[in-house]
Amino acid sequence: MADWHGPQGPFDIPDVPNYVPRRLKPWLFIVFVLIIQFSGGVYLAAASDMVGTTALMQEDILMAGYASLVGLAINFAVMFRVKFRFSNRTQLLVSGTVLIAASIICANTTSVPVLVATCFVAGWFRMQATLACNSTIQLWLTPVRDMAIFFCYVYLVVDSVIQLSGIFTIYTIFHLEWEYMHWIMTGLLALMMLIVLILVKPVRGPIFIPLLGIDWLGAMLWAGFMLCFTFICVYGNFYDWWDAAEIRGATLLGLCCLGINLWRATFLHHPYISFRAMRNRNVIRATGIYLVFFTLMATEHVFEHTYAATILGFDETNLIDLNWWVMGGIVAGCWLTYVTFALRKWRYKTMTVIGFALACVYLAYFYFTIDYGVEKEMLSFPLFCRGMASVIISIVFLTSIVQSGLPFQMFPQALTINGFTGAVMGATLGPAIVGEWLRHAMVRNASLLGSRLTDVNPEASHIPFGQLYGMVQQQAMLESMKEIYGWLLIIGLTFLLIVGVSYGSVRPFAIFPKWSSVRRAMKHLVRAQARVELN
Repeated sequence: MADWHGPQGPFDIPDVPNYVPRRLKPWLFIVFVLIIQFSGGVYLAAASDMVGTTALMQEDILMAGYASLVGLAINFAVMFRVKFRFSNRTQLLVSGTVLIAASIICANTTSVPVLVATCFVAGWFRMQATLACNSTIQLWLTPVRDMAIFFCYVYLVVDSVIQLSGIFTIYTIFHLEWEYMHWIMTGLLALMMLIVLILVKPVRGPIFIPLLGIDWLGAMLWAGFMLCFTFICVYGNFYDWWDAAEIRGATLLGLCCLGINLWRATFLHHPYISFRAMRNRNVIRATGIYLVFFTLMATEHVFEHTYAATILGFDETNLIDLNWWVMGGIVAGCWLTYVTFALRKWRYKTMTVIGFALACVYLAYFYFTIDYGVEKEMLSFPLFCRGMASVIISIVFLTSIVQSGLPFQMFPQALTINGFTGAVMGATLGPAIVGEWLRHAMVRNASLLGSRLTDVNPEASHIPFGQLYGMVQQQAMLESMKEIYGWLLIIGLTFLLIVGVSYGSVRPFAIFPKWSSVRRAMKHLVRAQARVELN
């Protein structure tokens, strides 16, 4: 994608005045990124409290949270075009304004369509503001633009903030109310905008690239497909899947959006996502890995909270304290990937084996230890392994997209596919599959346990029905979780064996092109599109 980049001069950010010490300038943008990542719509950690104080269901809040991920993924395909159209100052101020509005709306509305639309827009602007900051300090992080190094930083920030936002949200709710998290973030965003107004100058790149030739209709159709897919996964169990008109309607609408987009891609010169990006070998491989891996990790969303709260009896603060161990795994995973994959150039196959091995350790630990008497400290090791595994797989296969051989004009399209399969599908499809699996397993196990209890122990018939039913359901849940952990472990070990015996000699060499080369590519794209429209 690019030639070797020679040594650069002392790193500086021209957007920030010289009276700010040069060494502090990159850290200013890192602070901006942290504030931006903490904002962007609803906080899923506060879902229980939102359900208790509003007319919303758990599924409504999940749908809004995942809509933010859809907005984030859709932005990838045009984020560089927006970057070269507006200055960092403009992008940060506009994004900050939108995120403040989104935070206020999410704290006050009880309308599901308004909540979902707000989170979708907030996700789009959160991604754009994050790019504006991260692209500014990219040469500070890696002067040769090695994306394996850069993505270690990106996932360290993004995944750590996900854990920290849950921790801060729960402790804010514990001392105040869930709405106060929105007001705190509103204040931080306003402070960020004030700092931007004072310390960031409106510096625009040497080449002005207008927003021409973008397939906005295609963007809307892809967003529609992703939102329909998310709706089916989130509400499927609630509506009893395709027995309900709502799920059938969402399926039909999603297929129509997908079909129209694929049809338009056959004749448009610059579709929002081209067939070349969809058919790329690295993109297909990453999609397959994500589907398997995040299905194995779906127990995070389906089991862990229910097990710790219902069976172990943990309250919200004890539950959220477990996030510290996940965050520790994320930090360790980023450090390990940085040392081995980014610096020592270990093979993709080796890193994939490490990631899946850690996932299998996580599943095996729960399979062999899940019980009524598990102490809080005993959960730290598997959660640490889960954090490590997830961040290793994410960094490695996002790096493979950069090394896919696609021209830069199509590289953002591949990032959109990667964002959808890694973030949206990873958070919705696996939990939907495992959740439905758990429901059927619980029905079967509850029936077997109930009949066994009354047949073996006649005295059980004198136990009050409500108490007996609760005992049976709790034991059935425990047995079903153990069963599913076991099957997922078998699938994980099988996939680990397949990866282990396969041949893979490719090592990371993912070098991002110079920003001047990117600008020329974007300008050529706009000119080509303008000529096509004139003809």
